[in-house]
Amino acid sequence: MSERSELVDYFTQLATPNRRARIDQVLAFRTRYITIVLEDIYQPHNASAVLRSCDCFGLQDVHIIENRNAYQVNPDVDMGASKWLSLIRYNESGADNTACCLTGLRQRGYRLLAASPHKDAVPIDRIDISTKTAVLLGTEEAGLTQAALGAVEGVFRVPMFGFTESFNISVCAALILSKLTEKMRGVGLDWRLSDEEQQVLKIAWLKQTVRGADELEKQFLDQRQS
Repeated sequence: MSERSELVDYFTQLATPNRRARIDQVLAFRTRYITIVLEDIYQPHNASAVLRSCDCFGLQDVHIIENRNAYQVNPDVDMGASKWLSLIRYNESGADNTACCLTGLRQRGYRLLAASPHKDAVPIDRIDISTKTAVLLGTEEAGLTQAALGAVEGVFRVPMFGFTESFNISVCAALILSKLTEKMRGVGLDWRLSDEEQQVLKIAWLKQTVRGADELEKQFLDQRQS
């Protein structure tokens, strides 16, 4: 048995039955097939609400670009969602963090799409998700930068029928994820995490439920090697 498998078994024994069952249930629906990219989102309420939606709809990764604004999480809004997600931050000083993020995603096989309220954007119902998809969202005031818009392969919109020009970004993210994840799970795509990815997450999540988990892991590994 591998070290990782042994760690899963070890921490599984330390968690409560209810927590073990809940982790297995969530892992069964977790995905990296769709991911969200947030460029310079700085309002703590909106930033946190987006994370909550990502967790609720089963996304694992959230890519956070911080060129001008630091991404802040409001724990009262986040409701603990961020501790179950993988937040990948791009905030290197002097770097083009947008380019670093988007180039890396494209190299990992993601198609880049931007959400926009513009009328000439494609309605979300017509989005094809036959390949892994990264959805880019920008600030409510300025939207995505020209660099981000120039890098995407398509622009789509969530249809609106009122006087207001755009949705709040957290509402927009929830509507997008509801539509795309429903479509993803309904057309026979290979969207689930691999066994290895599930094991890695299961260890991390189980450790969050056990007091003194880091020290217990160190003791376990020392005993395993002796």
